[in-house]
Amino acid sequence: MMYSWKFSWWNLLVPAIACCFLATPPLVWSQSKKVNAPVRERVSINEGWRFMRYSSTPDNLVYDERPVVESHNDNVVADTRATDSSRAKTSDQSLKKWILPTANDFIKDTAKLHQRPSGNPGADFPFVKAGFDDKAWEEVTVPHDWAIKGPFYTGDKPVVGGGMGRLPSQGVAWYRNKLNITETDRGKSIFLDIDGAMSYAMVWFNGVLVGGWPYGYNSFRLDLTPYVKPGGVNQVAIRIDNPNHSARWYPGGGLYRNVWLTKVSPAHVAQWGSFITTRDVSNASATLDLAVDIENKSVVDQPIKIVTDVYGLNTQFIRSPNKIVSFPVATTMVAAGKKSTLRNSVLLKNPLLWGPPPTQRPNLYLAVTRVYAGDKLVDKYETRFGIRSLKFDPVKGLFLNDKAIRMQGVNQHHDLGALGAAFNTRAAERQLEILRELGCNAIRLAHNPPAPELLDLTDRMGFLVINEVFDCWERGKTPHDFHLIFPDWYEADTRSFIRRDRNHPSIIEWSFGNEVGEQYTAEAGAALAKKLWAIVREEDSTRPATASMNYARPDMPFPTAMDILSLNYQGEGIRDAPAYAALKGIRTSPLYPAFQKKFPDKFIQSSETSSALSTRGTYLFPVVDGISAPIAEGAGGDFKLQQVSAYELYTAAFGASPDKVFASQDKHPYVAGEFVWSGFDYLGEPTPYYTARSSYSGIIDLAGFKKDRFYLYQARWRPNLAMAHILPHWTWPNRVGEITPVHVFSSGDEVELFLNGKSLGRKRRGPYEYRFRWDSVQYQPGVLKVVAYKNGKAWAKDTVQTVGTAAKLQLVADRTKIKADGQDLSFLTLSVVDSKGRLVPQANNRIRFEIVGPGKIVATDNGDPADLESFSSTDRKAFSGLALVIVQAKKGATGTIIVRAKSEGMPSVETRIKLN
Repeated sequence: MMYSWKFSWWNLLVPAIACCFLATPPLVWSQSKKVNAPVRERVSINEGWRFMRYSSTPDNLVYDERPVVESHNDNVVADTRATDSSRAKTSDQSLKKWILPTANDFIKDTAKLHQRPSGNPGADFPFVKAGFDDKAWEEVTVPHDWAIKGPFYTGDKPVVGGGMGRLPSQGVAWYRNKLNITETDRGKSIFLDIDGAMSYAMVWFNGVLVGGWPYGYNSFRLDLTPYVKPGGVNQVAIRIDNPNHSARWYPGGGLYRNVWLTKVSPAHVAQWGSFITTRDVSNASATLDLAVDIENKSVVDQPIKIVTDVYGLNTQFIRSPNKIVSFPVATTMVAAGKKSTLRNSVLLKNPLLWGPPPTQRPNLYLAVTRVYAGDKLVDKYETRFGIRSLKFDPVKGLFLNDKAIRMQGVNQHHDLGALGAAFNTRAAERQLEILRELGCNAIRLAHNPPAPELLDLTDRMGFLVINEVFDCWERGKTPHDFHLIFPDWYEADTRSFIRRDRNHPSIIEWSFGNEVGEQYTAEAGAALAKKLWAIVREEDSTRPATASMNYARPDMPFPTAMDILSLNYQGEGIRDAPAYAALKGIRTSPLYPAFQKKFPDKFIQSSETSSALSTRGTYLFPVVDGISAPIAEGAGGDFKLQQVSAYELYTAAFGASPDKVFASQDKHPYVAGEFVWSGFDYLGEPTPYYTARSSYSGIIDLAGFKKDRFYLYQARWRPNLAMAHILPHWTWPNRVGEITPVHVFSSGDEVELFLNGKSLGRKRRGPYEYRFRWDSVQYQPGVLKVVAYKNGKAWAKDTVQTVGTAAKLQLVADRTKIKADGQDLSFLTLSVVDSKGRLVPQANNRIRFEIVGPGKIVATDNGDPADLESFSSTDRKAFSGLALVIVQAKKGATGTIIVRAKSEGMPSVETRIKLN
């Protein structure tokens, strides 16, 4: 079948970028007159938290029992049962029954709703009481990742292994905050909204266990209204229990996303309660369909009227002064304690469509819904959305607004490198800016719901998104992952995930699983897949729903449950090239043709490709003759240094080089595109060296520095960009006269290479070739130069040359003006250069960073996956000539920050950052 859907979306958690992305409003609400108070308030409570993580045996307030793991490495085995990170409890001490009712709003069958037991567990525990003295606890601002400062676990038997990043993310911790809620809030409904807590969050408010949410990636809401003390002290206490062996990558730990208080009248738009879809979309007109869920928490029936106006939005989410169109007025009677949905439609003429640059523009709209109870305005709710059409053609690929779009995508994990899991808008924006330069137009969010603000960025920057919810179902991948809670929470997690994000125009697909173990269980696995698929389609029938497959074959039942086919590595073949013949594991020939033959009406995409590995600026010899090879000691890898050659030919055992992937896709043009594993290096999963801290698979390293692979993808994804890139560097004092292959990546179709002015030959790109190779070059110091041609005309040039020894430093900021809001960041690149200002490619000098003025150094890095120096250290070795320092202004400060860098034997250097 060919899916053709037309729709549009918004972000309903963040009504304005200025107040929700970066601002942190005061914790104490003002004593404004009630008549002037807004009918809806969403107040950041990111500041003023006290934090404590147990250093030994934690308390007994556990969510539920879980397996005990007996291991000190990444190969773990689960045996007996236990309830938290370090102690065993009996099941009758579980608090799960008090937490499960939090899921009720996302359970369709009312017969399956959870009933809160009697009693109030934990009421006598000191940490939940308002009078507990927490002054000795650390004061923190959220988003907060308790593990990112380290230190890293080292050695062969670390407490937390390389798979989870060797950082102390495990354990039990508490967060406490006091909220002053004024008398003017009496009679309102007051909710605590948590965008993400890693993990097993349980919340006490004024001594009452009000609920929680185990899955660390989903956002959730708790109703505080029955327990609020207007005009008094209101104490919130949150317990986090983050188990070891719970993930295949770095999860972070704590309240790592934003936290909010929402204050509304008892009759109001429900949580994530507005949904706008579009149909009959063209440049001439589009029909907007609106559904609004009204919740009545009062004790009397309410006559409700809604009025919705639509405005234009710019890319900074600033709305136009005049409304563009209005929906007809809708009315209903909402019974006390119930919900009701109002639906309406309107025709919008000459819509500005949402689409990805450079061929389209990410135009956005804002719907403002005013809710009246009788004649009284009781709520005002904003819905951001975009208007566009999608068509998933099984032969011709993806069409957006009737224009063909090839998906040039990458996979992204949720961490932000040296900042860890704590979400920061500017850090995420920087990543997307670098990916845009690459030519990337699509992101797969691997393998969990993102921070809401990330989707705001993809909306306004115009990236296509596959939004994914689970990495496993009932069959776990690690002893403590989501499979432990899947039976209780899969429905609530799936429905809440979609309701939160369904109005984002950037999201084009839902993924409800990644490489799940149920691929192996035939009909049983397919049945579970169909159950999850049905939930997704009940929540949103306008987008395709899929799960990514690395094992399921065309003749198996699992693929039948998918709207579209999402293949991980199977399209280009797994371990099928000669260099992989001796490896054990899944082995398949390229399966694009078999899937296309079995499912001729289904759209096919590669949701994970390549998994090529490299360490930026590292070149190991000899170089493989073929186009793709698995990493091995002495063959692209150096176990002692924990480095992988940057010739960009070496891969994980199941992977394939970019060249091999490109060829397979070009031979099968019905494949709609790819999502490379991965865009950036990420914390954890450091294949092939699990003694390291972070991955080797990124096109860009952990610090945000481009690997050579960046230019191979850029040459393919931006064919109209005149570019050429030579590798390796040309400073090899110990290789004079030795074979040192030279490779060139270019968007041209012909390239000529010169060494010290002498031509080494002119090469034309052959069929299914994606790099130009001179594999017999003998190294001589001097200058390598390449001239690229396209259609017979000079197109681009690049030069590398032998440089001198390290002589000085350069320090360049990505932005020399930042906001003094306590959130904005400047990323400064430190380069070690010779006397002529040329990068010294093998420099590893130790750098000391200092800051003067109203700011702080947040983190440093160098992109080396094997560097176990704490990210919080202000001393850092350069790696392949580069290092990174991240700085932030103090909130409310003015003036200038001076950032200095020093290294022994070289003059110091400084850069000034002005504060807005």
